[in-house]
Amino acid sequence: MAKRPKIFRPVAATANDLSTGAVVFRGRDGTWSPDIAAAEIAATPEAADTLLAAAQADQDADRVIEPALIEIVQAGAFVRPAALREMIRTTGPTIALPADPPPARR
Repeated sequence: MAKRPKIFRPVAATANDLSTGAVVFRGRDGTWSPDIAAAEIAATPEAADTLLAAAQADQDADRVIEPALIEIVQAGAFVRPAALREMIRTTGPTIALPADPPPARR
């Protein structure tokens, strides 16, 4: 099991959807959503342990891959990852991607 930080901060469970690879968050209803606002927030270390165990059970059931807990920042209904790495992972690349890749050269 992952080490907990010394000072506990609220966390959410994140993973990648097994069929699409999309970043998803475990919701309060047990489903996985790409919307972090729908994520179940664990406010205590005990709730975090329970949330991670549920996420790992979903991995064992082949619903998601690589579940992990990430610290979140919450202000009212606004929720976002606390770490820049997770923010980028959630919102996608920081550069514009071409709509269609160039044809392969032979």
